[in-house]
Amino acid sequence: MFKRIEWVTCEVLIIACIVLSACSQATPATEAPAAGSATEAVTVESTSASSISTASGEAVTLTLGSWRTDDAEAIQPILDKFHAAFPNITINFSPTLPTEYDAAITTQLTSGTGDDLYYLRSKGSGAAHKLYEAGYFVPIDDLPGLDNMPQDVIDSWTGTDGHIFGVGIYKNSMGLFYNADIFRQLDLPLPTTWEELLTTAQKIKDAGVTPFANGYGEPAYVRSLFLWNWIPMVIGGKDGRTAYFDGDACLNDANWVQLFKMVTDVTPYLPNGAAALTNSDAREYFIQGKAAMFFNGSYDIPIIQAGNPEFEWSIMAIPPLEGKDNYMVAELDAAIGINSASEHIPEAKLFLSWLTTRDFAAMVPDSLVGNFPVTKDTDITTSNPYSQKFLDLMAAAKGTDARFYMNTGTPGTSSLFVDLTVTVLNGTMTPEQAAQSLYDGISSWSGEQKACKK
Repeated sequence: MFKRIEWVTCEVLIIACIVLSACSQATPATEAPAAGSATEAVTVESTSASSISTASGEAVTLTLGSWRTDDAEAIQPILDKFHAAFPNITINFSPTLPTEYDAAITTQLTSGTGDDLYYLRSKGSGAAHKLYEAGYFVPIDDLPGLDNMPQDVIDSWTGTDGHIFGVGIYKNSMGLFYNADIFRQLDLPLPTTWEELLTTAQKIKDAGVTPFANGYGEPAYVRSLFLWNWIPMVIGGKDGRTAYFDGDACLNDANWVQLFKMVTDVTPYLPNGAAALTNSDAREYFIQGKAAMFFNGSYDIPIIQAGNPEFEWSIMAIPPLEGKDNYMVAELDAAIGINSASEHIPEAKLFLSWLTTRDFAAMVPDSLVGNFPVTKDTDITTSNPYSQKFLDLMAAAKGTDARFYMNTGTPGTSSLFVDLTVTVLNGTMTPEQAAQSLYDGISSWSGEQKACKK
C-alpha cells in the first residue's frame, strides 16, 4: 500500500548539501544555474526511506521527453501523484515517435533546445549512453533513494566513467501468448519443452488452424519476438550472456546454431504470407482467433485487451529445450535522466529521487500495464491478470535476464539479428551459416570474440 508522504522541516545543513550536490553534478560542458534558496523538505518513505528536499518553493515546470507515445494518458496519474506531493513542480510529458526518438533527442541536446528530462534506453539499445559520454546528461551518484535500486538496474545506466546517469523506471518481459479456447477445443495440454511445443504446433496445423500468428513484414520484430525472446533460455541467462561478452564462449557455437535452428523450427507454422505481415497484422490475427499462439511481449497486453475484451487468452513462458532450464527475458526498458543544460536540475533530481520510492513502483504495473517495477520492492502485485501472470512466470523461472546486446562496434547484434533471422526465414541461409556470420560480424571489432575459447 502507498505510504503517506509527510512534510517536515529540514535543517539548513542538510538542505545546503543537497543544493550543492545538485549544482556540482552538472557536467563541465554545461554549468548548472545556481539553485534558489531551499525552504522546505519532505521525507518520502519507501522500502529504503530517503530524505528528499526541494531546492526552491517557486513554481517550476519540467518537460519529460520519451519515445512512449502510447503512454501519454497512462503516465498522467503517476505525474499527478508526484505533483500532489510536490505542488510547486509540474511535469509535462512530451513523447516522440519511437523510430525517431534517438535522432530527435540527439538534435535537441546538441542544439541546446532539449527537454529537462528524458527517457533513456538501456545499455546497447539506444543513444543515451553515447549522449552521456558526450556530457549531455547529469551524473547522479549521490541521488537519495538509489539504495532502493538493484545493482543490475544501476549498472544499466552507468557510464564508462563509472558514474550513474539514469534512474530505471520499469522493465518488461516476453513469452508465448496462447488462445485458451483453441487449446481447450483441441484438448491440448500446455507444452513443457520446445520439442513438445513443435508437436503441439503440428496438431494445431492438422486441425486447420494457424499455429503462430507472427510474421516478418517488420524485420525488427523478428529480432525481438524470436531471438531476444529465446536467447536467455538457450544460453543460460546472465552467466551465459557474460561468457560471450568476455570471450569465454564464441558466437558461432552450438547455442547460436540452435537459436537459428529454432527459427527454421517455427517457419512451417507461421501464417500464409508471413513475409508481408506487420506486427500489427500479426497481433490482429491473434486477437481475432485466427492463430493459436503469438510470440510477444508484455507491453502488448493493453492493446490485446482493448482489441477484443471477450477474447480468452493467456501466457506461457517459452518452453525450454530438452535439458535446458527455463529463463525469461526481463528487459530493463527505460530510465529517466536529466539534461545537463536544464535550468531546474535540483527539481529534476527531486523527481528522480521520487522514482526510486515504493510510491512510484506500486503504480507502475497498473498505470503502465505490461511494465513492471524495478526497485527492490519485490512484493508489488497488480490487478491486471495478464500482467500478474507475467510476474508469476518470472518468479517461477530459473532466472531472468536482459536482452542480448553487443553493439559497441559495427555491425552490432541488433542489426545482425534482424538480417540473419530474416535470411534464415527466407531459406537462403542455414542455421550454421547464420551463426558463423554472426561471429564474423562481431569478431570484426570485438577482441573478446576474436580470441574466444572455441
